[in-house]
Amino acid sequence: MPKSILIISSLDTKGKEAEFLKGLIEQKGQQTIVLDMSTGGESPIPADISCEEIAKAGGTSMEEIKSSAKSRDKITSIMIRGAIKKAIELHEADKLSGVVGVGGVSNTTMATDIMKALPFGVPKLMVSSGAAMPSYAGGFFGSSDIAIMSSVVDMAGLHELSKSILIRAAGAICGMVETGADAVIDSLKQTENPLVAITEFHYSDMCCKLVTQYLEEKGYKVIPCHAQGVGDRAMDRLLNQGIFDGVVDIVPSGLSEELFGGNRAAGPDRLEAAGKRGIPQIITPCGFEMISCGPLKRKDSGDPLWDSRNLADRNYYLHDAYRVQARTNTEELRLIAKTMAEKLNKAKGPVKVLIPEKGWSTLSVEGQLLHDPDANKVFVEELEKNLKPEIEVRKLDTHLNTPEFAMAVVETFDEMMKKNY
Repeated sequence: MPKSILIISSLDTKGKEAEFLKGLIEQKGQQTIVLDMSTGGESPIPADISCEEIAKAGGTSMEEIKSSAKSRDKITSIMIRGAIKKAIELHEADKLSGVVGVGGVSNTTMATDIMKALPFGVPKLMVSSGAAMPSYAGGFFGSSDIAIMSSVVDMAGLHELSKSILIRAAGAICGMVETGADAVIDSLKQTENPLVAITEFHYSDMCCKLVTQYLEEKGYKVIPCHAQGVGDRAMDRLLNQGIFDGVVDIVPSGLSEELFGGNRAAGPDRLEAAGKRGIPQIITPCGFEMISCGPLKRKDSGDPLWDSRNLADRNYYLHDAYRVQARTNTEELRLIAKTMAEKLNKAKGPVKVLIPEKGWSTLSVEGQLLHDPDANKVFVEELEKNLKPEIEVRKLDTHLNTPEFAMAVVETFDEMMKKNY
């Protein structure tokens, strides 16, 4: 069966729009598979994958859904689960070349959850009337490579404005499919040069630039991942997808941000993906000395993060009105160390931790606002106490952003890679 573009929508409410989009895509020479997420009324057009099939794959039936007193969120979860199974089956059978969704907030939530289950590199486009809603947008994207197109008007019926949007959407998804960009992802898996992920943010810039330079001189291909919460989640997704051969985790602080409700929280599974894969990883404590708590106006607004953690009473660095970094205390550093050790102890592959004793970032070197070597020592002591003996903690008499530390990271990582591959 030739590859096709999967169209996701609830046909009982968006059937005309889905039919119009289907026709446009097929006019451009692509095939389509229509997947119906309806849970209420009748679908005016036939689906290639019916809502009955989706419900069955989700563990129930449409009859049960329509007759039961299940809450809307439970029904939605069942349908998403079933649709994910169907989409993955299509992808694994090499029958899916792209996916496009159409609808409002409910359809967008369901369709983007399905898209998130597909690997990086599969073209994904969501046409949504809720795309620009600030409280929802981040959830729609997640850490996946989804393109979202705001329909501006509600996708409720066909008229000149909605037709204009759908014509452009058909051109966009067909264009993405026709680029052949998936071949680039395949080439990554086939390259002889080991592919390495490195996490970075503004306060580790010099270290990460040097580590990248030195690794590339040794023949590694380095992919930077911005440790702002979404970038490190995306790195973990790519690790689970089998993309990387090793990780230089300069900025693992998505872990601590998750623990304390900071702006760069990277989810409950941070620091687990590389360990499950069994690939070499280097970890530093960069970013653990701060909590990202901007914007500054939160300080005086009764925000729970500021009040519950007494951030206003600490040293904090004001990068600008939005980027505010408050110093972590010894109690928090102990919890970070214990949580980090618990996760690293489960790793199937080699792990080493490198500690720059004179500063973990540009904000915590001597003379800077977040400098607190005594608190840092508490973290190191707690980490050494909780890590299993075979995980080395190496302390270096320098700060993070120096050529000496960068070279130590690279030489240690290179030795681990050569020993294990």
